[in-house]
Formats: sequence, structure tokens, C-alpha cells
Amino acid sequence: MTVTLKPKLDRTHVLALLREMIRIRRFEDKCAELYTQEKIRGFLHLYDGEEAVAAGVIPVLADTDRVVATYREHGHALARGVGIGPILAEMYGKAEGCSGGRGGSMHLFDAATNFYGGNAIVGGGLPLAGGLALADRMLGETNVTACFFGEGAVAEGEFHETMNLAALWKLPVLFVCENNGYAMGSALERTESEIDVADKAKAYLIEAQKVDGMDVVAVEAAARKAIARIRETGAPMLLECMTYRFRAHSMFDAQLYRDKAEVAEWREKGPILRFQGWLLENGLIHDEEVAKIEAEVAAEIAEAVAFAEAGRWEPVADLTTHVMGEAPPPPEPAKLSGQTVEITYREAMKQAIREAMIGDDRVFLMGEDVGAYGGCYAVSKGLMEEFGADRIRDTPLSESGFTGAGIGAAAAGMRPIVELMTVNFSLLALDQIMNTAATIRHMSGGQFGVPLVIRMATGAGKQLAAQHSHSLEGWYAHIPGLKVLAPATVEDARGMLWTALQDPDPVLIFENVMLYNMTGQLDEVAGPVDIDRAVIRREGTDLTLITYGGSLWKTLEAAEALAAEGIAAEVMDLRTLRPLDDATIMASVAKTRRAVIVDEGWRTGSLSAEIMARIVEQAFWSLDAPLGRVCSAEVPIPYPKHLEDAAIPQVPAIVAAAKAALGR
Repeated sequence: MTVTLKPKLDRTHVLALLREMIRIRRFEDKCAELYTQEKIRGFLHLYDGEEAVAAGVIPVLADTDRVVATYREHGHALARGVGIGPILAEMYGKAEGCSGGRGGSMHLFDAATNFYGGNAIVGGGLPLAGGLALADRMLGETNVTACFFGEGAVAEGEFHETMNLAALWKLPVLFVCENNGYAMGSALERTESEIDVADKAKAYLIEAQKVDGMDVVAVEAAARKAIARIRETGAPMLLECMTYRFRAHSMFDAQLYRDKAEVAEWREKGPILRFQGWLLENGLIHDEEVAKIEAEVAAEIAEAVAFAEAGRWEPVADLTTHVMGEAPPPPEPAKLSGQTVEITYREAMKQAIREAMIGDDRVFLMGEDVGAYGGCYAVSKGLMEEFGADRIRDTPLSESGFTGAGIGAAAAGMRPIVELMTVNFSLLALDQIMNTAATIRHMSGGQFGVPLVIRMATGAGKQLAAQHSHSLEGWYAHIPGLKVLAPATVEDARGMLWTALQDPDPVLIFENVMLYNMTGQLDEVAGPVDIDRAVIRREGTDLTLITYGGSLWKTLEAAEALAAEGIAAEVMDLRTLRPLDDATIMASVAKTRRAVIVDEGWRTGSLSAEIMARIVEQAFWSLDAPLGRVCSAEVPIPYPKHLEDAAIPQVPAIVAAAKAALGR
């Protein structure tokens, strides 16, 4: 692809630049008016004053390049070619909006133009952009991902984590910092020890340039050089565009943090006033041409308003659409050979990863120490030697950054497996998991999905004390847009991962730390496992013991002890914590008429409480006794072994709860 490094300032081009900036400005003026009329609601962040950045950068990109924007993204969307009518309809919340009315002003998406959306989380789009570029790098594509963010984002960890990953992995990202001087109401000088954003990028060995963001020609010239350089080298670059927003941070903002004289001073050097004045002064355009542009833009906006006004409200019956994609049908059970091998849970998981990578070139594993070290729990030991460092990818200790990169790579068509070393570390990536992975399908109106698998070790029992002994899977099971698995057997450890990798949505797999060394018999031709169904591990008639993960084996032991006393306990392995398999739960409870839930999470707000509520809602009249549960004590998990054992569910407590449910 041949790229002209300097803008060609002929009449056609300068009129196009001016028109794009006027179009963005007048659109924003109309949005402000519609907001006061309560046609647009929620937050509205206007782009007035920053038009030269979008108009100077985005038209230089190729159609196959990608754009990741911020919550102030109307100008970016317009410059990218997203339809003005669908943009405004989205801001109304109408079904004809570019995101189907699901995203609103801060979340404009458009798959047709490779516009990967605005992002309401400051800095939240940076890891996503890194992941989109990672997919291109791994696939050998020459695309560029342009990522726009404000100067306030440079204080966020996502900025630093993504800068490091982009430089380390040579990711083809054009980072565009729209430095408008204020992160909401806080001036950069009051919040940063180093206010030069370009210098921050250079600290990560990323080539960076500071540009006059009020000069559309300067912005375009810098963008042309940067994009050409990225295509040539594959390495990232950053442009710090010094600009200014003339309006408030959002329409709620009273602007008490800056005076009117400052705004007036910046308006005098506004990008439209400056460029239009220069063109007129030099005879490159004439007043009647400007008037024609203004009239054409006014007509286009009026048509967009009519389109949005005529749009329809999505029926309430469609409320739950686009939460999850259309999952493939459940896998057919394998025709077992009857020949089994003894295998550890760890080895079963490793076998699943290996087979997935052999079968699908899009699959890769990344996380802390998964490569040369072989994984914290040795699950990936030897895989880097077999598949290479590109597909068994060691990451920095930057959970948010590399998890977000996995999300971006998945959105671009890859099938990443992200390993978070332990569940407590996942909290550092919670923003990316909850606010991007779990929401992008819904906010984009189903245009983008995230077929991502995230694995993490969970649970207590190894004397790792309070910070490494959490059981937080119930927290994640609370979040729509995710699937949450807890395989407890070697068959499930192997087979559920395969099925998860076929799913169109993010799947979290929680592997209890006490299971890695456990051995079991695995059929030599064992296949994929359904990830939407619970399974009965032991039949019984007197009560149902419901559990999952590491607690399954304690519960089975408790059932054996109960059997010695003449009590036939049915043991259910949930396997999937979101979505819960209500049908299997209710069928078992209807049969036994009593239930006890065993959950290693803390009692208050636990998954066990959710299960109990569902049983009461759906099967109350089947019950012959109050429901019971066995949970971890309401304490941070202690270090001493005897206290750790006392803090988490054990066999005697399960037996006692079962007997209590039976009135014994």
C-alpha cells in the first residue's frame, strides 16, 4: 500500500478536511440542543474543539484498520464513516442505532467500519487495542489499530501496562492521546508528576511525537508518517495531540475548575476558525463554498434527526437479547473405548490445552510464567518447547493489560486462553473482565463477541494464608455475559476446556488448587464435555447434596459416611456456575425433598444463597425440611493448618448439615 507522507493541500482535500470538522462541530451543537430537550439522556461528552484530531487521523487509516475510541467518540465515529443517522439514533436509544440502542452516547460500535466502540472506562480501551493489534501480529496482517484516549488515562494502570506490552511485543498500534488539559475537572499539572505524555511513551521505548492538535494539517501530517512507520516496522507509535475541549467535560459539568477567559483564549485558536481563516486568507476557498458546506451539513443533520425521531423503541420482550451469543449445540458424548489411563487433573488440563492448540491455529495461551516456567501449577510445562514462545506467551505481571489484550485478540477472531495465576490476581483484571469482556456483545448490539477462555486457580487448603486462598467464583457467577465453570474431575478438566473454546462468549474456568495432584481414570478416547449441565455423581433418595469444584470429593466422602448410617444422599456436581442448571437442581430436589449446598465461598452473599433462593422460588412445595448449607467461615483464610481446615467446608460439617436436614 502506497502512502503519501505529506497532506496534499489541493482544493478538494482542504474542503474535505474543513467539511469534516464543521460536520463534527455542528453535529455536537445539535446533540447539546437535543440533550436540553431530553431527547438524549445519560452522560453526553462533546468533542467541540478537538475536531482536528479525528479529522486528521482517521481518514488516513485503511478500511481494514481498526479504531478504538473513548466516551467522547462522536467525532471519531463520524470521521470513520459510521452513519450519522444511526449514530444519532443510538444516542436516542433507538433500535436503529449503530449499536441497536444498547450502548448510547458513550458506546458507539460499528462492525462494518471496524469501529470497536467508545469506552466509558477511562483507559479501558487501551488493552483492547493492544489485543486487536496482537491478533494482527500473530496472523501476519499489516493492519493498524488506532486507539484514542485522553490525557487523564495516562494515570491509569491500563496505559502503562499496554505501553509495555505494545513495545515488548511490537504491536501495530497508533496511540493517539487527545490532551485537552483536563481529566474531567482536574488539570494535568495537578494530577501528574510528569505532564509530558509523549515522554511517558518514550520511557517504554515507544516512538512518540507531540503535535498541535488544533492544526488539522499538522495532525494529518504526523498521522501519515506514524501510520506508514507502523506498517513498515510493526512497532507502536504515540501521537500526543495538544487540544482543548470548548464545552464542559459532560453536559452535567458546571465547569467551576476553569474560567471563561481561558476558554475564550482557546476558542481564538480553534481548529475550524484557524483552518477556515487560513484557507480564506490565502484564496484556497471562498465564502460561498463555506456557506455551501454549512448548508449541506445542516441538511444532513436534519435528516439524521428525522431518522432518530422516527426510529422505534426496542420491545421490552427483547431485553435479554445480545447478552450471550448463539452457542453451538452441546457436544455429542464420545463413544468410550472402555480403556482408561490414570492421569492427574493437572495433566488432563494440559492435554486439553495441547489438543486445542494442535486442532486450531487460532488458539494460544498467555499469562504469567506459562512459558519458560511451565505455569505456577505446572499445567503448561513443556508446551512452550512444543509450540514456541509466540503461542505459549509469557506476559508481564500486568493482569489488566494482558487480560484486556486477550479480550481484544478474541474480538479480532483469535481463540486465546488467558491464565491468571490465582483467583485473587483476577481482581486486578476485573475491570476488563466485567466492563469489556462481559459487555461488549450487549453494548454493540451483538456486533462483536469475545470468544475468550480465562483460567485461574481458586480455593484454599495449601496454607497460603488470606491473600492466596480465595474462592471468588461466586462473584463472577453474578455477572451477565460470562460463563463460569468449575471442573472437578479429570474428564471435565480435559473436556470442558475444549467445549469452552467453541463458545462465542467469555468463559471463566476455576480450577481448585487441591485438585491439581488428584488422579483419576480417563478413557483413552474421552471427548468434549457439555458446559451447560450439572451432573449427578451419586444417586440417592433421602436428600440432595449440591456442590462443585474441590468440594465435590469431600461431599462424596460425606455421602459415603452417611450411607454407612443408612442415609442415601444424592450428590450433584454443578460444574457450571453460570448459567446454573435449574432443571437438574429442581428435579433432584423434587425427588429427595431435602437439600444441602456445599460451597467454599463465604456464607454471606454466596453462590449457595443464590441456589437456595432458586430452590425456594421454584420448588418450595417439594421441600420437607429447611434448606441447609455448608460454607467457609466469615474470616480471611488463616495460615495455620488447623485453622485453615476449620475455616473451609470439611466432611464432618457436611455430614452434620445433612443429618440436620433429616431431623437427626
